[in-house]
Amino acid sequence: MAASAERFKKAAVKAAQTARKWAAVAAREADRLLAEARKRMKEEQRQRRLKAALRRSGRVLKAAGRAAIVAGIAAGIAAARSSRAGKRRKPARR
Repeated sequence: MAASAERFKKAAVKAAQTARKWAAVAAREADRLLAEARKRMKEEQRQRRLKAALRRSGRVLKAAGRAAIVAGIAAGIAAARSSRAGKRRKPARR
């Protein structure tokens, strides 16, 4: 009977050691997956911030483009007025 109890204990110890080894492997894998998830989250946050910055700069460039068009029109009007100012004729007498 003692021999079978010894075999049972030996098998139980071996199973516990194997379970401990696989628990360590599972913990390492979980850590690796967690690190990967954190890395992806950081990348997604970085991409979101980059897209937001691009949207903001796009709006700024759009406003600057509109301002340039308005300034061009104003310059054209001012040039037309100044070229007309020198060519004014005196009104005819009646």
